[in-house]
Amino acid sequence: MHEYSVVQALLEQIEDIAQENNASKVTKIVVKIGVMSGIETHLLEIAFNTFKEKTICDGAEFVINIQLLTIECQNCQEISELAKIHYCCQKCESTDVKVIDGEDMFLMSLEMQ
Repeated sequence: MHEYSVVQALLEQIEDIAQENNASKVTKIVVKIGVMSGIETHLLEIAFNTFKEKTICDGAEFVINIQLLTIECQNCQEISELAKIHYCCQKCESTDVKVIDGEDMFLMSLEMQ
């Protein structure tokens, strides 16, 4: 389960940001996870709850926002958001599309004390 390594990297990033901002506690973490990121959100949440104890994030609220797959058609320039992986323009049905968003995981915000 690679979600454990993702959470460990996330906690390290949060620790660094908190230290840079002289924070002693993180109360809220918001992440954005793309539907094509390969990350299982329920496993990520389990991993986070397992590893956050005895860290600066102990007791923090963990919010996961799902980013739909966003594509841009190279033929008609239509931008579409898709809940399922489907590389086809919703307007002209072309398969000549470019992925704009929905493939990554990002730390969006932290609330710290």
